Amino acid sequence: MKNYKSILVIIFLLIFKTQFGQSLPGAKQIALSHSDIASSNDVFSIFINPAGLSKINKTQFGIFYSPSPFGIKELANGFLSINQPTNLGSFSIGAMNYGFELFKENRIYLGYSNNLSNQFLIGISTVYQIVKIQNYGSTNFFNFSLGNIFLIDNNFSIGFTLHNILRNKNYSSLTTNFRTGITYKVSDNAKIHLSAFKEINFPISISSGIEYSIIKYFSLRFGIQNNPNNFSGGFGINYSFFNVDYAINNHPDLGLTHQVGIIINFSDEN
Repeated sequence: MKNYKSILVIIFLLIFKTQFGQSLPGAKQIALSHSDIASSNDVFSIFINPAGLSKINKTQFGIFYSPSPFGIKELANGFLSINQPTNLGSFSIGAMNYGFELFKENRIYLGYSNNLSNQFLIGISTVYQIVKIQNYGSTNFFNFSLGNIFLIDNNFSIGFTLHNILRNKNYSSLTTNFRTGITYKVSDNAKIHLSAFKEINFPISISSGIEYSIIKYFSLRFGIQNNPNNFSGGFGINYSFFNVDYAINNHPDLGLTHQVGIIINFSDEN
């Protein structure tokens, strides 16, 4: 009976990762339902759209934590990353921890991005992943992702990512997927986002979001998505050398999830 329950928990964890997209950071991105693929611009870009690393002009460190997605502590996941801009482009390293004693997943990321012409940004991230299932052993494998952002002008951008290009037959939840989207800057205080996400064997998912800076250091964010249907929201505090972001998202069947992210900027502009 114990093994039977363990298998059920593991199956749920795998379904959760493929269908509910909760294994991606950060709090700002989740508050926007990951609709901001065309405006990635912080240290969590290594996990989402590595092209956005080129927008960071300071040494930046970020940490993200979701303690109990949908009220299930076994789904807890955490990410951390650091990015260093140089004259040759931006270099980044990141890590992820997910699961509990029955099912544990760890990832190590390396990322690189460059701005080719002040309008076209490209990026690549590689990942080494280790999956351990209690009483069933472990496996590890390598994969990589590509991303780009095209800055049409100061107000409009287009983004595209292709994730998990090397599809691994031994771990079906790590499937190849792509996302494309646009961002439009309505004013100095407001942006709107729209993106489409497609994963192999699943229907296309559309998400949209809006972020608005109410005052100098405080922003509100809202997002909505289908397949699965959920809505999200949150806020960001940007003061001095650090950012604090909070997000909450809701699934109609599984309930609410809370998450928080912190970003620290260490150096002056290069």
